[in-house]
Formats: sequence, structure tokens, C-alpha cells
Amino acid sequence: MSNQNTTLTQKVPMGQKIAFGVGMLANQMFPAVMGIFMVVLVQDLGFPGWMWGFIFFFPRIFDSITDPIMGFISDNTKSKWGRRRQYVFIGALVMGISFSFLWQLYKVNSIDYNFTYFLIWSFVFYLGLTIFSVPYVAMSYEMSDDFHERTSIMATSQWIGQWAWVIAPWFWVIMYDPDWFESAEVATRTLAIWVGIIFMLCAMVPALFIKSKSTLDEDYAPMNLKNIEGSLLKIGYGFVEAFKLKAFRKLCIATFLIFNAFNTVATFTFFIIVYHLFGGDAGASGIWPTLFGCIGALMTTFIVIPAVAQMSKKLGKKRAFILSQGISIIGYVLLWFLLIPGKPYMFIFALPFFSFGIGSLFTIMMSMTADVIDLDELNTGKRREGIFGAIYWWMVKFGFAIAGLASGAILSYIGFDSALAVQPDGAIIGLRLFFSGLPIAGTLIAILVMWNYDITEESANEVTLELAKRKKEINND
Repeated sequence: MSNQNTTLTQKVPMGQKIAFGVGMLANQMFPAVMGIFMVVLVQDLGFPGWMWGFIFFFPRIFDSITDPIMGFISDNTKSKWGRRRQYVFIGALVMGISFSFLWQLYKVNSIDYNFTYFLIWSFVFYLGLTIFSVPYVAMSYEMSDDFHERTSIMATSQWIGQWAWVIAPWFWVIMYDPDWFESAEVATRTLAIWVGIIFMLCAMVPALFIKSKSTLDEDYAPMNLKNIEGSLLKIGYGFVEAFKLKAFRKLCIATFLIFNAFNTVATFTFFIIVYHLFGGDAGASGIWPTLFGCIGALMTTFIVIPAVAQMSKKLGKKRAFILSQGISIIGYVLLWFLLIPGKPYMFIFALPFFSFGIGSLFTIMMSMTADVIDLDELNTGKRREGIFGAIYWWMVKFGFAIAGLASGAILSYIGFDSALAVQPDGAIIGLRLFFSGLPIAGTLIAILVMWNYDITEESANEVTLELAKRKKEINND
């Protein structure tokens, strides 16, 4: 087997990995900052819980619908630049500009006006995100056919991308520090422009520096209006075919459960720290909301991702996934006990465990998805990175929409009222129960789903060898 592995290995230059990782930094920075800024909608602009849920839900539903369409377009594009790069560039442009406009909100305007304005620009932003992210993710599946090199690519990109979660929480400090800005609403208007421009440029890096080959001579479906109906039917067929693969189904369901259980309660961090640890005094909470996210992200960057990459090599991807998620459950349990009023520093002891959940998820799962794509090609004769990437991220984004709606519903259900300086005890207890309990439940179910996942290093290499043999035979003919 070692000789086979040597033959199969497609080493990717570090420069290419870094270029892909810079794109991941943008891909993670926009939603990271979005999550930080969303607090302003409730805390400073007076949006009720149902509005928060609404603007979370419907733009993301739109996003989840456009993803598979973009996947089909990306897979079937004939161009001298290849199938992906031009869309990554255009999507980066739309995403950056729309994000800047999205946050130009003024308290003097009515809540209804701000709500409508934000909703409209949200649709534009998520359209840009779709145009960028679907072909961008598909790029990674094409960069190598080696089992472990794929994990290395994802580990490098996730390592770079994690810096978004180190940087983004510091916006809380800047937003609520009067030495920086007179108010949080003013801060978001200014910061959004800088974020939009800087990370738009970062998102363009993969389009400019990752190599691709011309697809002008490929036998792809023509991209014209006449074929729209047929294209949509093919998209639906692609969905059905992809979900026939049991391994891929497991990946999607497990990711949906873990990522979106986490995201449902992630925005509660600020409220729990301010209202539980500091009795509703946002000023007294200082940098503690920031430290929660920042320290967690640093631990993910320097501990979790390198550890998971090594675990994957030694234990295999499935076992590394299960072990990582088991460690994260310990972290969620500890957060219940270590979020102690008057002792905010105690939660730091939970973060190394907590960080293994989301920190390991995409490093392993995106690598696993690349293995599944090879299996699909062996079975069907078709190379469909765009469709598989779109479906995978559709599950993430659809769940994200559900998470946003659920978070708003939870805030309303527990009786959280942003107009109150001190929240009722029931609201605080409710926040804490959901904060720890929901991710634990989602993670446990995901572990059960992945328990019988059956693509191993040996089986993946056998598939790759068979594909290489098939391609050689075709070329010889």
C-alpha cells in the first residue's frame, strides 16, 4: 500500500494552500463580523426577537436555494479561466460592496425602515456569498487526489480562516468603547466599510493565484436561458444522486446538527456574559465577551486544528471526528458550571475542550467530502465537485437559516427583553440551558450518525487508483 500512496500523492505547493486559506479568511470573516454586528440590531436599534429571527431566516433560505444552482453553473462552465475562478472574483466583489451597504443603519430611522433596508441588502449580500463560496469550496476538492493531502489543505485553510474568529470578537470592544466611537451604531457603519473592502480583496486571492486549466474544449451543458429548465431538473437529479451515497448523507446530516446547534446559541454569548456574569452592565463586562471568542479561536488555531490533523493521520478521519466531538461535549458541560458571576475568568478553563467542536468540524468534513466525490465519480463517471459542494453547504446554510429563526424564537420564548437593564431570572436560566444543552444534543446525535461511516484510507486509495487507471485507459484510447 505504501508504494501506491507514493504514486497517488499529489502534493500541493504551500503557496497554493495559503492562497486558498486567504479566501477562507474572507469566507469566515464576513459571517463572524455579521454575528458580532447582529447584537447591535437588538441592543442598540431595538429590533424585537421576531425581527432578528426573520432577517436571519429568509435571506439564508434564499442563499440555500441559490447554492445548488451556482454549483451546477460552476460545474458546467466553459472558459479559458476554468470553471471556478471568475465566479470567485465576481462573488467577492458583490459580497464586499453589499456588506458595506448592509450596515448603513441609523437609529433616527424607524425600526420598520431599518428592518426593510437590512433585509433587502441581506439578499444581495447572500447572493454574492453564493457566487463566491460555492465555486471557492469546489476549488479545494480539485487541488489534490491524495487522502491525507486533502486534510492538509483543509487544515492550512482552516488555520488561516480561524484568525477571523480571533479578530472579529475585538469589534465588540471597539464598538462599545466611547474613545473609539460615540455609539455602536456609528461603529458598525464605519467598520462595515473597512471589513467589506479589506476582505473583498482577500476573497479575490484564490481567483487570482490558484491555478486552473481551460475548459473550453470540455463537453459541458451549455449555459444559456434555453437550458434553464433542463438545468434545474439536472440540479434536482444531482441532489437525488448525491444523497444516494450513504457516506455523503452522513456527512451532511452530522454537519447540519453540530454547526447549526452551535450557531443557534452562539450569539447568546454576549447576552450571557453581560446579563449573567455582570448583571446587565455592558460597560462592566469590558473585554470579557471579546475574550470568550478570541481565546477560543486562538486555541482552535494553535491547538485544535494541528491536533485534529495529526489525529486524522493516526486514527483515521472518522475516529478523529468522533473523538474531537466527544471532547467538545466536555467543554459544553464545563461552560454550564464555569460561567460564574463575579468570576468571569473561570470560563477560560472550558474553552480548550469547547473549541474542539467547530474547530475540528470543517477540517475533517471537507476532506471527507472530497473522498466521497471520488467515489461518486467512480460510480457515475461524472466529476461533480460543484454539486456536492453546493449540497454540503446548502445543508449548512439551510441549517443556519433555521438557527437564526430558532435563536429569535428562543429569545422570545425565554422572555428576554433588550429594553430591560436587568433580565428576569427565568430568561438568564433559559439562555444558559440552551447555550449548553442544545449543542450537546446536536453533537451526540451527530456522533451516532457518523458511527458507521465506512470510507477509510484504504478504500479511498483504492477508489483513487481505479480512477487513475480509468483515466489512463481513456487517454490511451
